[in-house]
Amino acid sequence: METVIIILIAFLLDCLFGDPPWLPHPIRLIGFFITKGEKLLRALFPKNKGGEIAAGAVLAVSVPVLTFGLCWGLLQAAAMVHVYLKYAVETLLCYQIFAAKSLKDESMRVYHHIEAGDLAGARKYLSYIVGRDTKDLDFRQITKAVVETVAENTSDGVIAPMLFMAVGGAPLGMLYKAVNTLDSMVGYKNEKYINFGKVSAISDDIWNYIPARLTAFAMVAAAFFTGFDGKNGLKIYRRDRRNHASPNSAHPESVCAGALHVQLAGDAYYFGKLYKKKTIGDDDRPIEASDIKNTVKLMYGAAILCLIIFLGIRTCLELL
Repeated sequence: METVIIILIAFLLDCLFGDPPWLPHPIRLIGFFITKGEKLLRALFPKNKGGEIAAGAVLAVSVPVLTFGLCWGLLQAAAMVHVYLKYAVETLLCYQIFAAKSLKDESMRVYHHIEAGDLAGARKYLSYIVGRDTKDLDFRQITKAVVETVAENTSDGVIAPMLFMAVGGAPLGMLYKAVNTLDSMVGYKNEKYINFGKVSAISDDIWNYIPARLTAFAMVAAAFFTGFDGKNGLKIYRRDRRNHASPNSAHPESVCAGALHVQLAGDAYYFGKLYKKKTIGDDDRPIEASDIKNTVKLMYGAAILCLIIFLGIRTCLELL
């Protein structure tokens, strides 16, 4: 039962406080490992396609394993002092794994600039949360990008970590965050990372395969009790869940598009290059700034539903 209580408290802490800038975040340490590891491995391996793939594979395996080991070791050291210190440390780690409040805050920052008619500010703060080029986007495109990001990261930043923490506590949750951070840092399909980041990108796809689909179904269910169109969310999910280069991203995005009756995705520029993409959802109405708030509401609805289900299953298994 300790793990159930820890995850519940951690989720509540995230809802209340998010990621205070003064609190050291373990993701920064993971990012440090990735940056230093990339530099070292690129120097050690041959500078050809095979060498880059091999170097990237070593990084893709070593960083999550190291992260898991450090987290597990920290908890064991805390337990040697006192079991309650272990619980406190694990609660802090689980709290920092969740990203719901930070996702809400960053998306609402863009929302407020859109509402104020500040196009430059909206583009600036959008660039902090998306990988695409933002300098030429208009308000509609900015709004669409924020909605897509919140929908996709409902899985990556909330539901997936929650699932892995429910299974293996903070160590497994941190391992997942290392996999996810690797993909966000080296998983690009550009000249620099197309080979080096290949294994990291594939690994992230594998780890997110089940969470993305669980998130989609949770969002469908959440749509019914948050005032959105769950029936249409399911319809668009069935039709458009594969309309993305990623095997996972379109699952939550398609539910969101259907539930809100808007169209997402489509062509976008990355690093100055145009990427042709399929659209997700129907253009039933123009997307509006308020849809950012609607997507955040849908995210929290899905998160609360999954929290009840995951922790309920964990509790039942521990009581058997």
